[in-house]
Amino acid sequence: MLSGGLDSTTTLYYVLSKNYSPICLIFDYGQKHKKEIKFAKKIAKNLGLEYYIIKFNLPWKGSSLLDKNQDIPINRKLNSTKIPSTYVPARNVIFLSYAISLAEVMKVKYIFYGANQVDFSGYPDCRKEFILSFQKMANKATVLGNKGVKIEIKAPLLKYTKSEILKLAIKLKVPLELTWSCYRGKKRPCGVCDACRYRKKAFLTLGIKDPLEN
Repeated sequence: MLSGGLDSTTTLYYVLSKNYSPICLIFDYGQKHKKEIKFAKKIAKNLGLEYYIIKFNLPWKGSSLLDKNQDIPINRKLNSTKIPSTYVPARNVIFLSYAISLAEVMKVKYIFYGANQVDFSGYPDCRKEFILSFQKMANKATVLGNKGVKIEIKAPLLKYTKSEILKLAIKLKVPLELTWSCYRGKKRPCGVCDACRYRKKAFLTLGIKDPLEN
C-alpha cells in the first residue's frame, strides 16, 4: 500500500531489501490534492514495479483531507489525545480490503503497509490491535484463508519513531525527494500541519536537510 509518503515508501524499500517482488496499491479516494498520488506513481515507475491506482469517493466526506469546507489543522499540539480532523473514517479498513482482495487473487501471503503508532496523530486504524483484528477477519472472510493459506498484514515500522524511519530510509537509499508528507498539495510543504511537523522533527533530529525544503 503506497501513498507516496515517507513511511509507505520506506516500507516499500524495506520490502525490496528482503527480496520480495511487490505489487503497489495507490489510492485516489477524493483527497483535496493529488500530489501524493503523483509521487507514489513516480516511485513505482522508477522501480519498474507493477502498480494499481484504486479510485473511489467517500461522498459523505468526514475529514478535512476530503472536505473543502474544513480547514486542515495547523500548529496542533502533537501530544494531544484528541483525534484530529485529518482522520479519514475507516480509511485503512477500506485500503486493506482492496489489498486483501488482490492478495487472494494473486495468492500472495503478505500485505505490507507503513502504519506507525509512535509519531502519529492517534488514528485508531494505525494501531497493532487494529492490524491483528483485521488480519483475523481477513482469514475468516477469504477462500484462501479458509484453506489454511494465511494472509499476513505486516507493518514493519509500527514501533519506529519518525527519526528512526528516516534513518532506515537513508540506509535503504529511499529517494527522499520523491516522498511527500504534507497534507496540502502546494509547491512546497506547508511546515505547519501534523505530517509536516513530524517529518521536520525527524530531519532535525538527524541533523540533515529535507530535500523538499530546497
